[in-house]
Amino acid sequence: QVQLVESGGDLVQAGGSLRLSCAASGTIGDINTMAWYRQALGKRRDLVASIRSGETPTYLDSVKGRFTISRDNAKNTTYLQMNSLEPGDTAVYYCNAALYVMIDGRWTLYRGHDYWGQGTQVTVSS
Repeated sequence: QVQLVESGGDLVQAGGSLRLSCAASGTIGDINTMAWYRQALGKRRDLVASIRSGETPTYLDSVKGRFTISRDNAKNTTYLQMNSLEPGDTAVYYCNAALYVMIDGRWTLYRGHDYWGQGTQVTVSS
């Protein structure tokens, strides 16, 4: 099992910055991918950013150039640096840890190796 604890969510004004943290513990050797998702009120969950060893990080188009995902392996912590925040970024942000395998040229989630944090609220005022 992997346990994830997010922190750093807050109420900020448009144009401001936040850094979210995701501390991982447990059998972290069983996962190879960290990601941040967000879910706005009344909307579906979206993948915001993901990072995997040896791969270029990926980002939701609307956050490219503003958000940066990074990892501190020594601290078992994943970060999401969010700059130039916009009201549309308002959501609950969730940390995700998972194991993906390459099948037929595509990264595929390996069943039983998908973990989620409790979420942290980010609210951006206009």
